[in-house]
Amino acid sequence: MTASSSPAPRIDYFALGGTIASIRGDEVGAVPTLTAQDIVDSVDGLTDVADVHAHQFQLTPSPEITIADLIRLRDAIAASVAEGSVGAVITQGTDTIEETAFILDLLRPGTTPIVVSGAMRNPSLPGTDGPANLLSAVQVAASPQAVGTGVTVCLNDEIHAARFVTKSHTSSASTFVSPSLGPIGWVSEGRPVVALRPAGQHHIDLAPGTVIPPVALIRMGLGDDGRILGTLADLGYRGVVIEAFGGGHLPVAALPAVAELAAAMPVVLASRTGAGEVLSHTYRFRGSEIELLNMGLIRAGALDGLKARLLLTLCLAAGQDDDTTAKTFASVGTTTGPTRM
Repeated sequence: MTASSSPAPRIDYFALGGTIASIRGDEVGAVPTLTAQDIVDSVDGLTDVADVHAHQFQLTPSPEITIADLIRLRDAIAASVAEGSVGAVITQGTDTIEETAFILDLLRPGTTPIVVSGAMRNPSLPGTDGPANLLSAVQVAASPQAVGTGVTVCLNDEIHAARFVTKSHTSSASTFVSPSLGPIGWVSEGRPVVALRPAGQHHIDLAPGTVIPPVALIRMGLGDDGRILGTLADLGYRGVVIEAFGGGHLPVAALPAVAELAAAMPVVLASRTGAGEVLSHTYRFRGSEIELLNMGLIRAGALDGLKARLLLTLCLAAGQDDDTTAKTFASVGTTTGPTRM
């Protein structure tokens, strides 16, 4: 190091397991095995980008990650920032990246870059993408451009906002897309470019040990009379998200069950289409969005069912009443200005 050179920025890397850490043993099928340090050591040029501090946070398939785990991870990241880290990178299984990134985006305070990544091809396969994805994620986390963008997801050299990203394919390396927005940036020749910045930063504060209430996600289909909705209260659910047709429409046969449920717990109206906003005042036929919202259902805005379920879960965990929950959805689901809930 010369007298004029600057030390590499500190980036803290938290490994949770998943495909990027999975290798095949004697039996068919890959299992999370590689440690955080193993993965860091496999990436050529990583130490040229940042001073990477590796942490083995978990070693598990991503369906096993819980909201309680993510609260602990938020606090671990905050501790690393207090020690001088300028950003954090998380790798995990891709099955739940769109959900964990969204939760962290809501839980985390401040503007420090947090980048979530992973792999679609495990290290036992030709063309494994994990090392390249980790390198790109560290480059993004270390870049001043990433400050204030919220939690992002970086795979396949694309940068996506946590609020909009979704996994669209079971096995393609280009599985992560943002249907309503597209990527907010990209990585080219090791240089991150952030071209778009989502409006608003939304923070819900949950303490460690907060009880996480169960929230159901129900997708409606043709001819569905909604009879399953009548079972949810007895099963202990505290809230429900209904993925309705199109802009927010349900069969007439389901309306009595919906009305009864809305009188018992918060019910969020989302669209099963996966893109666009739930309508508010376009249609007035029976089962239309106007009738459902007049019943007291909460409009999900641009959030899909998966993310609406997570936001409702956090609202309930934070003790928000129905009016505050509706305001939170209006803010997060329509990307308005910054709020703290």
